[in-house]
Amino acid sequence: MIPYFKTSGAGNDFLALPEPERAPAVDEIRAWCRRGLSLGADGVFVLRRRPGPPGSRAAVTMDYFNADGGGADLCLNGTRCAARVAFHLGWAGGEVEVVTGIGPVLARGLADGRISLELPPPSAPRERRVEAAGRGVLGFRVDVGVPHFVVPWDGGLAAAPLAELAPPLRRHPAFGAAGANVDLVRFPSRDGFELRTWERGVEGETLACGTGVLAAAAVGLALGRLALPATARTAGGFPMTVAVAGGGGWTLAGDARILARGELLPEAASVPEPTAWAD
Repeated sequence: MIPYFKTSGAGNDFLALPEPERAPAVDEIRAWCRRGLSLGADGVFVLRRRPGPPGSRAAVTMDYFNADGGGADLCLNGTRCAARVAFHLGWAGGEVEVVTGIGPVLARGLADGRISLELPPPSAPRERRVEAAGRGVLGFRVDVGVPHFVVPWDGGLAAAPLAELAPPLRRHPAFGAAGANVDLVRFPSRDGFELRTWERGVEGETLACGTGVLAAAAVGLALGRLALPATARTAGGFPMTVAVAGGGGWTLAGDARILARGELLPEAASVPEPTAWAD
């Protein structure tokens, strides 16, 4: 039996494993994340206390895995949830350093219950035009610890063909073997934007993507269509706010909640392969 917390960060849901006796296997992660057959989640992270000298800031290490079992260097909604679990367990007070695959990220609890992360700004957006689903798509490649391809969208996002466009874009040769997350973004005002994201490793649209919010904000600034602070609206319904921090960094503030706690039993990892229907 493996103790876990079920967490949600603005709609991204995760299984958090606090100091497990062993690292989870790839096939276990894939099984646990299967919705309907197991607990279901966008990803899994392992959280461990990181010892430091007396008087130093509390710190934890976070190892993150996508739903397909592959590791990822960064998941910002997951990082906020990791901080929330550390606070809940008493491993830290109002702030904690979360050591991720791209380095340490400072997380702070806010008075309204949200959690704010301090981060370096994204890389400068690079314009790319690629072919996908029989059409030319103009977007911007942005690195936020993980790669994103951000496509400004002039129409309403509800009718945007994300499920049609995203799979060929996500694996487009222009983005190398790793591919990229795909974001459709609309900028209705200078202080707000709307976003839908198709994530690698999940291979589908998620209700929110923290790195996608940062990437889209970087594109909005580069195009002169956005100014910080700005608030993102995603499918999950929880707003996320991007702002400038001291020293030229950025902050991302948003929802992070613990939904349940329990123990993963062996049957949670015993699921069949998806059915392959005949043509």
